[in-house]
This record gives sequence, structure tokens and C-alpha cells, in this order.
Amino acid sequence: MRVVIQRVSHASVTIGGQLKSEIEEGLLVLVGFEEADNGEDVRWITKKLLALRIFDDENGVMNRSVIDIQGEVLIVSQFTLHALTAKGNRPSYIRAAGHDIAVPLYEQFLSAVSQGLGKPVGSGRFGADMKVELLNNGPVTICIDSKRRE
Repeated sequence: MRVVIQRVSHASVTIGGQLKSEIEEGLLVLVGFEEADNGEDVRWITKKLLALRIFDDENGVMNRSVIDIQGEVLIVSQFTLHALTAKGNRPSYIRAAGHDIAVPLYEQFLSAVSQGLGKPVGSGRFGADMKVELLNNGPVTICIDSKRRE
């Protein structure tokens, strides 16, 4: 399970010209699943995501989490996070999980983050052609892979 986390001033996702979700200050999370992922990956990433201290405190030091600032979270599925690019110029997505594995994990992730945050999270729609807009604050962008926990 891979996530790209962006600290944002605001973000939104639009599907077919219709606004699906939008947030103000918080985190935009792009998430991709691979065949080997399971509920433990979801739990580990959720815990990491909600505890990341990447928001400024009163001294301008990144020392607060999204929970501390009572921020919002928008989660968008993105299978391309598992692109293999070593050979040729056309990425391969062979490691990305199929719908039968990825959809339940995506729904579990949405639920776990919402529960941990204590409020609903915004989301895209799995498999849809989405337009994502954001204002990255910092910029702060962090990548986490559940298979690389060292």
C-alpha cells in the first residue's frame, strides 16, 4: 500500500463535471494498493497518516498532526502509484491490485481514517476518471509505502 500525502490549504475532486468532495486545511491522500496488501497495511498507514506531525505549531515548526489542527482529509484512489517504469517508456501496472482486492481495502481505509479522525473524510470514486485540484501548503509532500517500514 502506497500513499502520497500532501498538506493542503484546500483540495477537491470532481467526477464528470460534478464536485464529489472538497476539503479545507488538511491532507490530500493519494492511495494505491498492490496484490499483497491487506488489513494490516491499512491499519499501519492509517496510524502513520493521522499521527504525522506536518502542520506548523505556534513557533512555525512542523509539530502538529491533522488531528491536532482539527483538519480534514480527502482520499483519492490512484493505482498508478504502483507503476513500474524500469523497462521501456510505457509504465506497467502489473503490481497494482485488481478491483476485487483494492476496492474493499479502499473502503476499509476510508472508514479507518474517518474513525481515527473523528469525522467524515472526503473521497473520490474508485476507478473513476477524476479531476483533482489542490493548493499544496509548503509545499509538503510525503510518500509512505507499507512494505518499507524500516
